[in-house]
Amino acid sequence: MAFLDGRVAIVTGAGRGLGRAHALELGRLGARVVVNDLGVERDGAGSASSAPADLVVAEIEAAGGVAIANGDDVADWEGSRRLVAAAIDRFGRLDVLVCNAGFLRDRMFVSSEEAEWDAILRVHVKGHAAPARHAAAHWRDAKKRGEAVDARIVNTTSGAGLQGSIGQAAYSAAKGAIAALTLVQAAELGRYGVTANAIAPAARTRMTEAAFPDMMRRPESGFDAMAPENVSPLVAWLASAESRTVTGRVFDVQGGKIALEDGWRPGPTVDRGATWDARELGGVVGDLVERALAPAPVWGAS
Repeated sequence: MAFLDGRVAIVTGAGRGLGRAHALELGRLGARVVVNDLGVERDGAGSASSAPADLVVAEIEAAGGVAIANGDDVADWEGSRRLVAAAIDRFGRLDVLVCNAGFLRDRMFVSSEEAEWDAILRVHVKGHAAPARHAAAHWRDAKKRGEAVDARIVNTTSGAGLQGSIGQAAYSAAKGAIAALTLVQAAELGRYGVTANAIAPAARTRMTEAAFPDMMRRPESGFDAMAPENVSPLVAWLASAESRTVTGRVFDVQGGKIALEDGWRPGPTVDRGATWDARELGGVVGDLVERALAPAPVWGAS
């Protein structure tokens, strides 16, 4: 029996890069996969095309797996509803939602434009929230009917969302929002048999090759740490029944390295039990900063 036999998974943005690698790995391990992709350009521009999703479906089927293609826009509320319905209509169930779709429109913050903010927040934040909202409603209703639910949400944040990244203010803000969304999903959906976790992957994709060409350059020999396929085994494990006790976590994954991110939590503290005078706070804040861990450098910095 394959590791994911019986599981049905949706992977968004699965036509290329990380999403493609995730879909192929889930299919290889026995999951039935809905390969969702709009087929647009790296920045979200261009006409939609079914070709990338169709090619991934063909690869899964050629390896003996089962998959269907879907071209709905995950940042559209009704499009996401149709996506979730497509999985249930075709396979009779849904167990896993891997939210991966996104694109970049990099610019220094002082030069950023409203349209860029709107586009990035839409595809990343709403593109995670909308499909998960419809999937969660399906799982809640199944639980209320007395059905067994053992479901997974796997979100995609980024080092840019956790540490920031120069030239990527909108992207960093969106990815930080996804990390926070994951915590809320984990807290609210556990009662329905659903876990929610996120990955912060570093891998070679259309987006990262342009943003970080030196870091993402393919090595001439040896282990290719930035190959997208390195990330997908963790996604597959998080999609499995084995992961049911793990929720509300963010994993940094790159090459052969997996790290559990330690997010925002109270650090050094002082409490005088009364209102402070602003003129007193220089030394107080200085002492707190002195006792705290130094911030991690922005992602991608050498």
